[in-house]
Amino acid sequence: MKIYLGADHNGFHLKDTILAYLSKRHHDVEDVSGKGLDKSDDFPEFAQMAVLKVIGDEDDDARAILLCGSGQGMAIAANRFRGIRAGVIWDATEARVARNDIDSNVLCLPARILENDDSKEWKDIIDTWLTTPFADAPRFRRRNAQIDEIA
Repeated sequence: MKIYLGADHNGFHLKDTILAYLSKRHHDVEDVSGKGLDKSDDFPEFAQMAVLKVIGDEDDDARAILLCGSGQGMAIAANRFRGIRAGVIWDATEARVARNDIDSNVLCLPARILENDDSKEWKDIIDTWLTTPFADAPRFRRRNAQIDEIA
């Protein structure tokens, strides 16, 4: 599975930490964020870069992890694209539901909350999101198809 990472200035430092974490675990990760911290950058640009990579990837299980201050902006921008199911996730339970029920392929993290998290909740979120399979129940497939019809 290929993982694309994208972050604006609010998520930039946590993104670097996550990149190191995923790389250490031998995940295939590509950072599509800016090369340096730029406080005037805009999250839609990085969301678009990441999701276009997910959509265009030959791997059917390509995913993206996006970070901004609240995670909300990244999720809104990412969900503009057909085939993308992005959600703002703040704990491992929500990560499990997002994968199991919705087949989430984009994880949006609220950097303002998780960057200062001494418990490293973001590790549990990411690990759960990466390892939880899609249940592939007919009702879940039907709902995902309905979402794509809207896009």
